[in-house]
Amino acid sequence: MLETEEIDVNKLKPYEKNSKRHTKKQIEHIKNSIKEFGFLDPIGIDENNMILEGHGRYQALKQLGYKKVPCVRITGLTEEQKKAYVIVHNSTNKETGFDFPILENELLEIPTIDMNDFGLEFNPDKLFKVNERIKTNNAYNLQLVDINRNTDNFWQMPIIHKVDYVPSELIGFNYAKTYENKAVGIHFYIDDYQFERIWNKPEDYVDILREYECVLTPDFSLYMDMPMPMKIWNIYRSRQIGQYLQDEGLIVIPTLSWAEPETFEFCFEGLEQGGTVSISTVGVKQNKEALKIWKQGTDEAIKRLKPNKILLYGGKVDYDFGDIEVHYYENKVTEKFKEVWLWAVEVQVLEN
Repeated sequence: MLETEEIDVNKLKPYEKNSKRHTKKQIEHIKNSIKEFGFLDPIGIDENNMILEGHGRYQALKQLGYKKVPCVRITGLTEEQKKAYVIVHNSTNKETGFDFPILENELLEIPTIDMNDFGLEFNPDKLFKVNERIKTNNAYNLQLVDINRNTDNFWQMPIIHKVDYVPSELIGFNYAKTYENKAVGIHFYIDDYQFERIWNKPEDYVDILREYECVLTPDFSLYMDMPMPMKIWNIYRSRQIGQYLQDEGLIVIPTLSWAEPETFEFCFEGLEQGGTVSISTVGVKQNKEALKIWKQGTDEAIKRLKPNKILLYGGKVDYDFGDIEVHYYENKVTEKFKEVWLWAVEVQVLEN
């Protein structure tokens, strides 16, 4: 009989190449089971507290507030055997599918173990063809989509419920993992490449973002020279991530973005009236045409959404917000560049 040992939940380490994906619904089922029957299925870990089986249970226990977790220590396996063991246990429930790029790489690193011995038809061509729909679902985050919730607008934009909240400060998503002060909000007013990963694997960032006061929705770019379908897609992605994070219990504030007036038809859809929204002024102050479009879009946003508060990122512009409560946040990247520039000038003066 295997003996269990109680391990501090914070000392457990998920296998970073785990190819199994768990949905919010599945984690809720696990949590309900634990609450109803107790925790009867210990987590399997290796000599270094790395989880070999039980990643879903681990997530559920953390969300339920468990401090210590019953674990079974699995020792004596080679690194190759550990990879195979993880996949074998994942395959017993294929309901949520796999992260196929990771799975393919893992299979390539198991050359001497025949996975068919475990009743698993892991012929890559056959496996990936059968599961192509699951692979597509993962690529487009279709597992997050609930069409029935998104039918009150023509564009079927995911719905984000209004909130009334003002963070004390905003920091960029690129600092979310390392920023020590958690009493701030997270913004996405940075280059797209720095946050594309939240679209690729949104579940990886829920616990990280949950530590902060609130989170703005991703600011996927809407450039004037983009084809219109790309603009619609980027608004959709921002809403979908926002809805997902809100479903996970985070305080979510919509980031508003638009391009030419034709985009007004869809870029404010999916948002409830009367809440807090965020708008950026970065890049519009020194360009008359950009400022004109910014003012047109802000007019339209206020008309359609009737926000009670606006978080304005990037500093003030010449615009009358009426009786709307406006909170200003400086663009810290720009301010940092100014500091560096002034420092360089001072150094040059001293050297001369």
